[in-house]
Amino acid sequence: MRRKTLLVACGAHALHDGYTDLIYVLLPVWRTEFALSYAALGALRLVYTGAMAGLQVPASSLAARFGARWVLALGTALAAAAYLAVGFSGAGFVALATALAVGGAGSSTQHPLASSLIAQAYEHQGVRVALGTYNFSGDLGKMAIPAALAWLMILMPWRSALGLMGLLGLAAAAAILILLPAGHAPTAEAAAPGTDAAENAAQRPRAFPLLLAIGVLDSGTRMGFLAFLPFILREKGATAPTVGLALTLVFAGGAVGKLACGHLGTRIGLLRTVLLTEVATAIGIALLDPLPLTAALACLAFIGVALNGTSSVLYGTVPEVVAPQRRERAFSLFYTGTIGGGAVAPVLYGFAGDALGPARAILVVAGVCLLTVPLAIALAPSLRRA
Repeated sequence: MRRKTLLVACGAHALHDGYTDLIYVLLPVWRTEFALSYAALGALRLVYTGAMAGLQVPASSLAARFGARWVLALGTALAAAAYLAVGFSGAGFVALATALAVGGAGSSTQHPLASSLIAQAYEHQGVRVALGTYNFSGDLGKMAIPAALAWLMILMPWRSALGLMGLLGLAAAAAILILLPAGHAPTAEAAAPGTDAAENAAQRPRAFPLLLAIGVLDSGTRMGFLAFLPFILREKGATAPTVGLALTLVFAGGAVGKLACGHLGTRIGLLRTVLLTEVATAIGIALLDPLPLTAALACLAFIGVALNGTSSVLYGTVPEVVAPQRRERAFSLFYTGTIGGGAVAPVLYGFAGDALGPARAILVVAGVCLLTVPLAIALAPSLRRA
């Protein structure tokens, strides 16, 4: 039963994260097809991510009333229907924006509900490892689904290819209903006040805000680093294909880090994992500018492991600091904060880049990354394992 829940949750994560990144493949097509400006294309991306980030708390409220299984399936169907609508309609900007808003709303259900289902299934053993595996599955979706769409667009018109992606989502929605046990009802019933889990969570009210703050800073570091990386490399003489290779190395390392750090966090605890990954991230970022191009490229996969690995242990710690009946809401707040922090960070760091230049601004990113260390030290006494 636990493995089936993990399999369904990982499949949902892969699909929804892949859906989120499908937009990158489609933006050049939409620019040509509908004569859209770059600002309009950016707005389309923002519509999707904004709806996804902003509606996670309402999604958890719906799940508390109707059950995570039904809400997750409905959200997956909505996201699929949005891409079907784009694929089989003569979409213009308004129609695209409307469809993407619906798709983002559908995808808002996935992170909090799938994470909560895993936490419920692995309540007594292996929750960090399970959530690390779940976190890793999202990266697989980001790699596989946009690549599949790009391949299909070689064989058929983009609308038909996107329609197939939509049908895939409808099949996934049906699989969620079939494979998830009907017993996955509102998780508010998982534990009542007075149980050990609820009482333990009540005794550490500062733990979740501290964990959320670490997550926001970690996500901001990731997005700030990726914003400056191409410019740092171009100053070293990197060509556009080399920059593409560099990003691939970071993402590949990040996928490995997400999986590995779920296991690492279980073995050594959150504090030691955060100290290891965040300090390694800061050092790697700081060394990137003085290194020659070849050495910098050689470091990027290792930076990616540390840069993305922290997120798995952070997600895996959420069940430790909130009562079971509040997990869906806690996960929704956590993902809203981390996604929002990742969206705002490039803008804030952009001001630093304008004032200082990329080489110095990336040092600011490294410095902010280290702010997670005192937060983790403050959080550690509240955890069962530190």
